[in-house]
Amino acid sequence: MLAFMQLVFRYGFFKFQNIPLSLADWQYLLLVLSTVLLAAGGYVINNIVDQDTDSINKPNNVIVGKSISEAKAYNIYVALNCVGVGIGFYLSNVIQKPGFASIFILIAATLYLYATSLKQMVLVGNVIVALLLSFSVVIIGIFDLYPATYEGNQAQMAVIFSILLDYAIFTFFLNFIREIVKDLEDVKGDSNHGINTLPVTIGVDKTTKIVFALSFIPLIAILFYTYNYLFLLTYTTVYLLTFVTAPLLYFTLKIWNAKTKNDFHKLSLLLKWILLFGIISIGVITINMKYNA
Repeated sequence: MLAFMQLVFRYGFFKFQNIPLSLADWQYLLLVLSTVLLAAGGYVINNIVDQDTDSINKPNNVIVGKSISEAKAYNIYVALNCVGVGIGFYLSNVIQKPGFASIFILIAATLYLYATSLKQMVLVGNVIVALLLSFSVVIIGIFDLYPATYEGNQAQMAVIFSILLDYAIFTFFLNFIREIVKDLEDVKGDSNHGINTLPVTIGVDKTTKIVFALSFIPLIAILFYTYNYLFLLTYTTVYLLTFVTAPLLYFTLKIWNAKTKNDFHKLSLLLKWILLFGIISIGVITINMKYNA
């Protein structure tokens, strides 16, 4: 999902805008690879730390301690982060912004802190995961747009970057809601191991009502955005209403009465699909504007 999202923005949006880009295609693929490796490192350390809770929440998906040893998992974790950060150092020097390498170090450190401590704090872990995923959208603007910005194209670049930020905000809210839904799904294992997620702290019923209320934020935002900026693009409007707005409305209706682990699993998966179709919409908008503006 992460790599796909970054590739869609580059080849379904940036490449159609007649603007200079800082990275060559192969260098951009290195940027994608770096973020994927760091995310994979976060996944590994999370699996190492969560062996006990995963044995209850996801017994069929436990890898560390079964398929591979904990020591080997740590070696994989270190290797993924070293390569990911190393690529970040290289790309930062390519765009002549060596200080930007600290971004990759910060991402790796945040993922480690999330797995080892932050995820045990109510909502903090949810916010961190959502922020990191949304930042994976922003980072492509930092490395591909910002260094290629000069006085003559500053206004155009600002518009493109603002669109990027809009998608990053959409990504944040959808993933923040999804992280809470995943906590609802895993409430039993989290409760048994003293992880203070929102459902553990205030209960499943109250949490589902909070998720119900939160779901109106992206729903209203998409309707507002479509009506004010995209309504004249017929295919885009139909696409967003069919593949983003309608499923999100369905999620809002279903979360109110969701009770079981299976209910929450299905709703979490639905949000993942909504995010996917939401990201694809940037390509739909671009093509619609180019051939039917």
